[in-house]
Amino acid sequence: MAGHIFGGDWTEEKLNRIRKYLAAYVKIMDKQNFTTAYIDAFAGTGYRSICDSEKQSELLFPELAEKDTQDFLQGSAKIALQVTPRFSKYIFIENDEQHYKALNLLKEEHPELKNDIVVMKADANSYLKERCSNYSWQKHRAVLFLDPYGMEVEWSTIEVIAKTKAIDMWLLFPLGVAVNRLLRRNGKISSAVHSKLDNFFGASDWKNSFYKIVDKETLFGTTSAIEKTADFSEISKYFVKRLKTIFTGVAENPLPLTNSKNIPLFLLCFAAGNPKGAKTAIKIAQDILKR
Repeated sequence: MAGHIFGGDWTEEKLNRIRKYLAAYVKIMDKQNFTTAYIDAFAGTGYRSICDSEKQSELLFPELAEKDTQDFLQGSAKIALQVTPRFSKYIFIENDEQHYKALNLLKEEHPELKNDIVVMKADANSYLKERCSNYSWQKHRAVLFLDPYGMEVEWSTIEVIAKTKAIDMWLLFPLGVAVNRLLRRNGKISSAVHSKLDNFFGASDWKNSFYKIVDKETLFGTTSAIEKTADFSEISKYFVKRLKTIFTGVAENPLPLTNSKNIPLFLLCFAAGNPKGAKTAIKIAQDILKR
């Protein structure tokens, strides 16, 4: 099956951490009386293949290509299907027609799980809002993996996920590849970009957190100007703080995923929804996220 061209060394690291959490999660939930689901939004093909240097133009973000990566990596969808004990249901959401068809092939590779694999061709934000809002979660629990390419995940979607009080969420926050790029140093941000950031963070106070008015000495005296003062660490802390406003528990140590120059590309974040299980979930996730 043709792989989904995306990723680099950080992809393997990300997937290894997700694998460890899923393994721990299913072992704990197997002893409890819940129906469990693994939900993968923006699921792609379920695989991650790496593009070599001659094909970097095919990547959405060319800098993600790394010379020393494997040609083929299993994706989060594939990993979820391999963990034991198994989940009750597997839900993969993908709006791209080609990727949707590729995901359906997972049923052929796992005939023993075929009847419990659901592949939805849908907009992930719309599907998750409907599923989370109009579903009884009292006897159900889930692990959700949000792995978009950029800023497709809306804060309003994350809010309905948190309100279920039943979902543990892993989110790949586009720290360097999207958010930091939009935060111009001089603070001159277009209304369209400003609105996009508001929608992504679910708040408009990000500008006060990332920018300050600074005084500068010039030949004509002191002048004041807006300047970006937030680095990757400050942006990360702000997003964790936003997650804490809606989730029962949030991992304090999200993992920066960097390129070969050690520049952060993404931030692997974790948040727990259920009040009773949050303490254990956070403890496991924070241990897994340690560098």
